[in-house]
Amino acid sequence: MRILLVGAGGVGDAFAKIAARRSFYELIVVSDYDLARAERTVAWIEARHGAQDGRFVAERIDASDPDSVAEVARRHGATHVMNAVEPKFVPTIFAGALAADANYLDMAMSLSEPHPTNPHEETGIMLGDDQFALSADWEKAGKLALVGMGVEPGLSDVFARYAADHLFSEIDELGTRDGANLVVRDELGNEIFAPSFSIWTTIEECLNPPVIWEKDRGWFTTAPFSEPEVFVFPEGIGPVECVNVEHEEVILMPRWINAKRVTFKYGLGDEFIGILKTLNQLGLDKTEPVRVRSTDGPVMVAPRDVVAAGLPDPASLGPRMTGKTCAGVWITGTGTDGMPREVYLYHVSDNEWTMAEYEAQCVVWQTALNPVIALELLAAGTWSGLGVLGPEAFDAKPYLDLMALPVDQGGYGQPWGFEDRLA
Repeated sequence: MRILLVGAGGVGDAFAKIAARRSFYELIVVSDYDLARAERTVAWIEARHGAQDGRFVAERIDASDPDSVAEVARRHGATHVMNAVEPKFVPTIFAGALAADANYLDMAMSLSEPHPTNPHEETGIMLGDDQFALSADWEKAGKLALVGMGVEPGLSDVFARYAADHLFSEIDELGTRDGANLVVRDELGNEIFAPSFSIWTTIEECLNPPVIWEKDRGWFTTAPFSEPEVFVFPEGIGPVECVNVEHEEVILMPRWINAKRVTFKYGLGDEFIGILKTLNQLGLDKTEPVRVRSTDGPVMVAPRDVVAAGLPDPASLGPRMTGKTCAGVWITGTGTDGMPREVYLYHVSDNEWTMAEYEAQCVVWQTALNPVIALELLAAGTWSGLGVLGPEAFDAKPYLDLMALPVDQGGYGQPWGFEDRLA
């Protein structure tokens, strides 16, 4: 297996560092528009692991140009293209991978457009629609596009498939629930506003109408930040108010898993919601460029890119961050014994540990872990498939077994949690 990693930001950097400890691949090309960033990742791996065997090389790439993606992939004989950049680049990387006759993975799917209030309207395009529309092309090419293979979506979808196969005879709701107790402080120790993930992606997810799926209605949308609920997260995180957010799990899970309802709720907090609403009111969430003044004369700039440039890079927050983040799926329904059942399957990532082990903050590290595991299963032939598929299309047990197996036994040493909330 020869992997072209597109993007050496927070998630891409963590992906490479996690993969450096594994042996299932021949080569990883760490690429980025900023070559220096890719080179830093490779240098860190070589310094930490002495990986002078040529398994990692740095390259410059233009993720907005499918020809650039295809050229780099072909030049290095990439068998798999790993997309680790913002979802606005999905179409071009997706096309470049197919043109290069390579398999493809991403952690966020093609964007909804034009963010309809009703996905069934003629003009409405849901998350991932553009990718699923090309599934036949990938099948014809004999290639796999594994989409939504991060943590959420990704691990959450694996949990859902495991619950459907092993824990429930009937599922009422698959509810992805994401919460954290993370705090970021400045140099003086004051708590500051600094999103732990790409603000570009966060704005996209949180200000679009959230999608809900119900068996009798199909997909429909609701208002941003709707249906607030307090969800109690494990391992000391505690109660967090969660709200509806547009997310891929709601698009993916019903395609492969039989459930009556599918939702995604994210623990944002009042301050974060207030800031997002203000950005929306000021038009600073827009992606269409506007004309602004600069020292070199008028330039065209997307307001959302200005917001992103004005905030700390999420990859840089680790040393100033404390706490844990939790990703998981809350499932209700009827157990295999015919009795009512409610479980929460989850994984917790501790920033202190990820910083000590990988010099990566916990949110990006937790996201990056999952495509590495998926690629290892694909390399071994444990997972296989053609066309555009989500994580739910594959057997969850080998994935969760490998994830939890101790490192000295060949696994990743990341046990996942299980709470039977009616026990």
